[in-house]
Amino acid sequence: MTSRRSFIALAILLGIASSGTPSSAQERAIVVASTTSTQDSGLFGYLLPMFKARTGIDVKVIAQGTGQALDTARRGDADVVFVHAKPQEEKFVAEGFGVKRFDVMYNDFVLIGPKGDPAGVKGKDIATALKAIESKGAPFVSRGDRSGTHAAELALWIVAGIDIATAKGAWYREIGQGMGAALNTASAMNAYVLSDRGTWISFRNRGDLDIVVEGDRRLFNQYGVMLVNPEKHPSVKKEAGQALVDWLVSAEGQAAIAGYKIEGQQLFFPNAEKKAS
Repeated sequence: MTSRRSFIALAILLGIASSGTPSSAQERAIVVASTTSTQDSGLFGYLLPMFKARTGIDVKVIAQGTGQALDTARRGDADVVFVHAKPQEEKFVAEGFGVKRFDVMYNDFVLIGPKGDPAGVKGKDIATALKAIESKGAPFVSRGDRSGTHAAELALWIVAGIDIATAKGAWYREIGQGMGAALNTASAMNAYVLSDRGTWISFRNRGDLDIVVEGDRRLFNQYGVMLVNPEKHPSVKKEAGQALVDWLVSAEGQAAIAGYKIEGQQLFFPNAEKKAS
């Protein structure tokens, strides 16, 4: 009888422990809304296993254009935002949707185009290059998805003195998709396209494409990370989300970012100073 009672007591205890496990596991999993470049470049596939090994926290990534990622966070459907459009990020914090914004890393944008370079832009500055593309009606692929890259492209047309909303024609194709899809479309069309360098380095379906413009200071590309404000959305997993933010800007996280390379090329350059904006 004592043995039977002991068995029943043990079974009840195991049942309680088992019923608590999913909730505990759920608390150790977070959602990050992020730009497609961090996913398409392979960076998250490299970083997140290190983060999980350190903390035990699982991370699910929703890869979207920056504007969409910020909207996802505004709805409370993410715990952390990791994107690359600083003015939009600062607005997100100012509106109370983000707790603090931290610089994490940077790379740069590059103008990709056919090796034959029909617009004759190779080696030019970005404004001159865009003027030539528009004046010659050379095929150009735009992400058109409110991403950080799309925002940068629109700003560069303004720098070039071109109102793209009125200047665009059949030569200008907006696809409303991510960076990988934009590069695939440009490869198929033999067109020009603005890309972040990280995704370009990891991209394999290059066809006849190559970098035609790079190194212009106006092509700088900064990334930032923010915890979604739990005061706006109580469902935000504050401790686990903050753990990711803290790790990304820590010496360990920054070294991990610097260590991500493809064929010897570094894709992102850490520059966290642990100061919020």
